[in-house]
Amino acid sequence: MLIAATQAFADKGYHATTTRDISSLAGMSPAAVYIHYRSKEDLLFQISLIGHELSLGVLDAVRETDPVERTARAVASFARWHAEFHTTARVVQYELGALSPEHHAEVVLLRRRIEARVRDMISAGVRSGAFDVPDVGGAVLAVLSLCIDVARWYRPDGRRTPEEIGELYADLVLRMLRPAGDEPGTVPSAPSPDL
Repeated sequence: MLIAATQAFADKGYHATTTRDISSLAGMSPAAVYIHYRSKEDLLFQISLIGHELSLGVLDAVRETDPVERTARAVASFARWHAEFHTTARVVQYELGALSPEHHAEVVLLRRRIEARVRDMISAGVRSGAFDVPDVGGAVLAVLSLCIDVARWYRPDGRRTPEEIGELYADLVLRMLRPAGDEPGTVPSAPSPDL
């Protein structure tokens, strides 16, 4: 049911999707939706929770202690996740406004945890002298925006694999954060950007 709802929301948008659309994709009757979920909005909430928890888990899985290597691996993994799971990520990121205030508040807590992970990585790099970032908050927003936006444009039949996108984005982020003249060097450079 969640997979069908995710696909329906991605295809038509939350507001244009009916429970009949979802049940049809799931191979069930329209009444079956309400056996498992209280409402269409509850389905969206469950998808949002799962998507945010999974993407947070991607960041939490990075264990490197060197701030440059940690940031490179985290960005590569986060961007790759948004490509591999672009349908879910698109729904999670772009249908957030359709959640009820209570559900929205729960998802915002997860989003703050994701933001905190990226802030911690960048701040560690600043403290170590590896990064030259006068506005850490602005850098956090830029990094998150860059990775999250992959879900909007990524196509499985495109020129780049999720792994190549991850490598490219890690390289771009390191170039953005490091002092002028420093060579990123920790992540192989990807081909010229023709996304």
